[in-house]
Amino acid sequence: MTAQRLALLHTSPLLAPLFTALCSKWLPDTRIFHMVDESLIKNTIEAGHLQRITIRRLIGMIGSAFEGGADAVLVTCSSIGPGVEMAQALFDKPVIRVDEAMAKVAVEQGSRVGVVATLGTTLAPTAALVRRKAREAGKHVDIVECLCSGAFEAVMAGDTATHDRIVAEALAQKLSDVDVIVLAQASMARVLEALPPDAVKVPALASPELGVKFARDVLSGVR
Repeated sequence: MTAQRLALLHTSPLLAPLFTALCSKWLPDTRIFHMVDESLIKNTIEAGHLQRITIRRLIGMIGSAFEGGADAVLVTCSSIGPGVEMAQALFDKPVIRVDEAMAKVAVEQGSRVGVVATLGTTLAPTAALVRRKAREAGKHVDIVECLCSGAFEAVMAGDTATHDRIVAEALAQKLSDVDVIVLAQASMARVLEALPPDAVKVPALASPELGVKFARDVLSGVR
């Protein structure tokens, strides 16, 4: 039997090693390939919202991934999540939002959900996704949004230590009154992994591993 193929579409090349490791763990028999276009996120940040032209370009990249032999596409950037949902209606093969599984788990675990992000363009679509998952589950949730100001600028300048410190402080100090925390960006996962076990008092969810495990389940269904 020919091995299945999963395309991973990133807006930062820094995420490729993380997802390669996760796919080796959860999808060892699946062939993967990476596609990266930093302009998708950079143009979204500059505009302050996801533009139609960016959605069209995203859809074009997803189509190219399928033309390249992918059986499914996992888009790892949450800022362009709404564009992923539009793409889902256009292709016969699975197109997966990396944060979809995380949002579903968050709604299952609590009714007061903290959403932490380093970008406003990511905070809003992630909060909206959590609300939609709550509606689908017939459940009311309160969303507590937390924007880590300065963290994104720091990491873009190469100062990962400042980025990680700002995010860690938010996780440990600013969201103590919620039932569960979701990290809106895949790049924030490493901060959570580096914290002491008792630093965050409530469950905190990151999208990369949950997203890859969801992709595994989706590909199992395709097979």
